Amino acid sequence: AASPDTIRGMPTELWLDYLGILLDGRKAERLRFVINVVTPDNGEQFVLELSNSTLTNISGVQAPEADLTVTINRADLEPVMMQKTTFRAQAEAGRARLEGNAQVLDQLMGCLVEFDQYFEIMPGTKPVPTANRP
Repeated sequence: AASPDTIRGMPTELWLDYLGILLDGRKAERLRFVINVVTPDNGEQFVLELSNSTLTNISGVQAPEADLTVTINRADLEPVMMQKTTFRAQAEAGRARLEGNAQVLDQLMGCLVEFDQYFEIMPGTKPVPTANRP
C-alpha cells in the first residue's frame, strides 16, 4: 500500500493504469464493460474499458453509452486508491455517485490480484523481509 502523500501525488490516470496491471486476464476472460470516471473538483474525465481480458483507459473523454458512470471528487477517490474504502462505501456516504450498473465495479474488483512485494526478479534472488532476517 502506498503512503497518503504518494497517493495524493499520483495522477488519477496512473492509478487507472495500475488497475490494468493488477488485472488477472484469466478472471476477466468473458467480461466486457465500459465505466466513465469523473472527478468534478479537478475536471478530470476518463473512460475505462474492459474487453479482451484487458483494462484500458482514455483520458479527457466520456463514453456515451457506458455501463456505469462514477462521479467522485479526487479527494474522496484517494481513500479508494489506498484501499481504505470502496466506491460503494463512498456512494453510501454521499461522497460518490454511481449511475448505471454498479455490479461492473464488483466484477472489476473481483478480477484484480495483489502482487507479492518480495517477488523474485531472477530465480534464487527473492529478498527476505527484514522482519524475518536473523
